[in-house]
Amino acid sequence: MTQAEIAVARSHIGVWRAFVASSESYALVLEDDVWFERGFGRILEQAWREMEDAHPAVPIFDVLYVSYNEVRYGAPKEILSKNVFRPERGLWYLSGYVLSKRGAQALLDLLPCRGPVDLWINQKFHELKVRALRRSVINQRRDLHSTNSYSILPALSGIGILDSGDAALFHRWPTHAPVFAFGVPGSGLSSLAMALSMLGYRCCSDFDRLPECELERLLAGRADRVFDAYVNIDSLRPQILRLIQHYPEAKYIVIDDIVTSASRHNDAILGALEGADVLHLHREQTSSWRALCQHLKLAPPDAPYPAVHDIGLRKHHPAQRDGEMAAPAKWLRHDPSPWIAKRRANWAGIGAGVDESPESSVPLRMCFEDDLAQIDSARWLQRNDTFPGNLGLFRHANVTASASGGLSLSVIEERLGVRNFSAAAISSRACFLFGRFEAILQATSVPGLVTGFFLHRDSPRQEIDVEILGNQPDQLLVNVFYNPGGERTKFDYGYRGTPAVIKLGFDASRALHRFAIEWTPNEIRWFVDQKLVHCRATWNPTPIPHLPMTLHVNTWPARSREFAGRLAVRALPASSLLHRVAVDAYIADAQSL
Repeated sequence: MTQAEIAVARSHIGVWRAFVASSESYALVLEDDVWFERGFGRILEQAWREMEDAHPAVPIFDVLYVSYNEVRYGAPKEILSKNVFRPERGLWYLSGYVLSKRGAQALLDLLPCRGPVDLWINQKFHELKVRALRRSVINQRRDLHSTNSYSILPALSGIGILDSGDAALFHRWPTHAPVFAFGVPGSGLSSLAMALSMLGYRCCSDFDRLPECELERLLAGRADRVFDAYVNIDSLRPQILRLIQHYPEAKYIVIDDIVTSASRHNDAILGALEGADVLHLHREQTSSWRALCQHLKLAPPDAPYPAVHDIGLRKHHPAQRDGEMAAPAKWLRHDPSPWIAKRRANWAGIGAGVDESPESSVPLRMCFEDDLAQIDSARWLQRNDTFPGNLGLFRHANVTASASGGLSLSVIEERLGVRNFSAAAISSRACFLFGRFEAILQATSVPGLVTGFFLHRDSPRQEIDVEILGNQPDQLLVNVFYNPGGERTKFDYGYRGTPAVIKLGFDASRALHRFAIEWTPNEIRWFVDQKLVHCRATWNPTPIPHLPMTLHVNTWPARSREFAGRLAVRALPASSLLHRVAVDAYIADAQSL
């Protein structure tokens, strides 16, 4: 928080404490630079009567907003009467509000206040009885500059991305598009691109040029573009006048680095954008949601503004097409998501120069080959948990030494209380960021069982999968889940991901085979017996996962019959075999050694 935000929060908290110590039942709290709209008294009196009618004796509420600005497209509410509604989130300004004695005590009990006070209260709406007048009747004076605007001009609502009705899918699609952003190197453009992704934009960023098919659609003003936001695309700089012509309602963002002063490139861009809807930022202004969300008229997510190492301009080259593989993949139904590009005939993603290593903050590399003759507890964790789509409970006892070497991963029918089956899984203790991961395994052919070898993380959820389904052991299921954000960003949307099926040409349950994933910042490649079988570039159809993940191998019974077939219970117990795991990858945390 800034000093101004801290000072304003303290002033509000001081009022709450003084009110609790008083003998009054209600208090009207006002900023010092407000003015009352015509009809203020009449509207407030009518609203008060309506609340009394709902609760005879005295109105029951904790906080009644009489001054606010509602976040457009982001303030769901329940209408309670003609003049009163119950907001779920998305009210900003804290220039005027009525507190009940109970409400003041409730706010004090919820301390400490983290972040601007109006943002913090929004995040506590679910713990308070909050009401608001049908329209704001108190505003800031227009003839004075507010000295505490950093507090009452919002960081907006910090809630609003997650929808409790269906948490598996992302629902907050932006309405103002397209967005174009330019700036000087090192000014935070990659962080801006990630922020736009978190706001629901399908954002292409940090390339010297666009693929020809996308550039043609964009410059022709067509609606069937792949993207609705473009950040740091060098080839768009000379096209600004055409963009303004085709997209008069577009939003523009220009970022300067104040240390090096505005570049001549930005001067030219700002000149060309005269009259357009432009947000002009300096680098030090790009670490919060406020300015960006006000410009785009969106509520910010309940997550910190992302801090991403600037990628710079990647050199675009044509991406490898799936039709070039020996056995082209069959794409299955995927999640509706702003981070998944719709399939189209001439789209294969965006190829880029090979960059195998992460940024310098992740310098350590781990290389090992493990024959799993015994489980190294410093390297592997035997799981004893489960997840919603799993009919089984992972248990240590289901991971056993195989007579032929390596491990046997078994699924057994047994009543365990929470589940009627037990299953087997091991996970790496280390988290990895890019590298090559290989397993020699033999899948099970029992319908309903899944043999998996994959990388995974939560918050945000990202995943790269190799799976063999028991009802189709002659096929390989590959999948990628992508959610934007940084560490601990609670974006865990999606339940299908972006699955594709590849015919193997053999039954993977009859013998051991070698499966490998190669994960780089710009591409993912899948190999079977050292042959490339599938490749995905950036935005084919997702961005490449960019955060550390854990390596997993498991066998488990699927709840979904659509996914793996009906579970053949009579064929249990059944096992997959894991003979070797090899890793050559960067470690995300030195402590994971």
